[in-house]
Amino acid sequence: MDRGQNGIQLLLAAEQEAQHIVNAARSAKQGRLKQAKEEAEKEIAEFRAQMEAEFQRKVAETSGDSGANVKRLEQETEAKIHHLKNESGRISYDVIQMLLRHVTTVKN
Repeated sequence: MDRGQNGIQLLLAAEQEAQHIVNAARSAKQGRLKQAKEEAEKEIAEFRAQMEAEFQRKVAETSGDSGANVKRLEQETEAKIHHLKNESGRISYDVIQMLLRHVTTVKN
C-alpha cells in the first residue's frame, strides 16, 4: 500500500508541476501580448505624428504659396495699372485731337 500511496503522491506532484508550467506559460503569453500591444501603440503614435507633421508641412507650403501668389498678383496688377496710366497719358492728346476732328467734321 505504501507503493500505491507513493504513486498517488508522485502523480499529485506531477500534476502540480504541470499546473505551474501551464501557469508560467500563460503568464509569459500575457506578457508577450502586452508587450506586442505596447509596441504596436508606440508604432501607431510615431506613424500618426509623422503623418501629422507631413500634413502640417503641406498646409504650410500651400498657405505660403497662396500668400506669395496673392502678393505676386497684386504686384502684377499694380504694374499693369501703372503701364496703362502711362500709356493713356502718352496718347491722350492724340485721342482728343482725333475726337475733335470727327465731331467737328460735317459730312453731307
